[in-house]
Parts: sequence; structure tokens; C-alpha cells
Amino acid sequence: MKIKKIIWLIIGFIGVGLGAVGAVLPMLPAFPFLLLAAFSFAKSSEKLHDWFINTKLYKENLESFVAKKGMTKKAKLRVIATVTLVMSIGFLIMFIKALYIPCGILFFVWVFHILYFVFGVKNYIPEETQKQKVTTGGSGF
Repeated sequence: MKIKKIIWLIIGFIGVGLGAVGAVLPMLPAFPFLLLAAFSFAKSSEKLHDWFINTKLYKENLESFVAKKGMTKKAKLRVIATVTLVMSIGFLIMFIKALYIPCGILFFVWVFHILYFVFGVKNYIPEETQKQKVTTGGSGF
């Protein structure tokens, strides 16, 4: 039982590390790694889980999604751009090697990802942004 908790702990810290890098680098999405960290910490230690969900990294990137409020447009665009970039590399490699059926499958997976993030995940507007719109009377831009 203790070994499982240690493994979950290690996976959680790897997720936090990659999520932190992903929050800074536009090429690496923070979202899936932070979700992995939250899940892993919940499995390993209640104290670590409580600490993690109170970090700025979690609050800015994952909290609204976990609370089923959705994702900010910025976070959705970052995920879509990263998925597109990574899948296009695989697509090009397979296309060059004349693997057309896997290219077609990958294309449909990519389309599904786009449709899911555009239509399946709600847009979340943080309360601070909503308050700015009300007080300024504008669109926030």
C-alpha cells in the first residue's frame, strides 16, 4: 500500500513539473499535466492534494475545468494549438512514408479534438473579467 502512494506521489510531482513548464512554454500544454498531478496527489496524500489545489498554478489552469465551469478561451486556444502542432508532425511523417490510412485516422482524431474544445468545453470567463465588463460597460478589450 505504501509503494502505491509513493508511485502516485512521484507521478504527481512529475505532473506538477511538466505543468509548470507548460504554463511558461507555449509549446507544452500545462492542462493535462496538472490534471494528472491533481489526480495523483489525491491518490497519494490528502495534504498534498489540498496544497496543490490551493496553488496559483492549479487555480489559473485547472480549477474552472474541474469545477465544470469550463476553460478560458486562452487555455482552450493553447490546448488546440499544441494538439494541432503535435498531430501535424505525426501526420507529416506518416504522409511522407505514404501511410494514408493512418493519416486519415489522425485527421479525424484532430477534427474531434477541435470540435470537442470548441463545442464540448464551455467558455469560462473569470469573475474579475466579468466585473471589468460591468464596470467599464465594454467588452473588456
